[in-house]
Amino acid sequence: MTEDDIPNETETKIVKSNDQKRKEHNSRIIRTGIASVMGLAAGILSFFIIGNTPDQGAIGFLLLLGAMVFQKHIFMLIGIDISELGGKDWFYQSFMAFAFWFIALTILLTI
Repeated sequence: MTEDDIPNETETKIVKSNDQKRKEHNSRIIRTGIASVMGLAAGILSFFIIGNTPDQGAIGFLLLLGAMVFQKHIFMLIGIDISELGGKDWFYQSFMAFAFWFIALTILLTI
């Protein structure tokens, strides 16, 4: 076996067309937007439900978890194939929802 018989990375790489790249990019933007909106909605809803009472903080966190789970159903409704999303994708979606929930709730609680 010589060096010429071993495939290098460029030979095994799948080449995607511009339309495929654009479609995947648009899908990622839509998924990120949904996560952001769900996080904002959970943060605003948490503020109006719990207000400034620190002993009710678990309810706000449960609303966040509900928003994270509800994203999957929104993806199915708009036609995004969730079977191709891996653990890293779901972690990213959950983190974006958490970040927007935390920011929205923090801003509303400081007003």
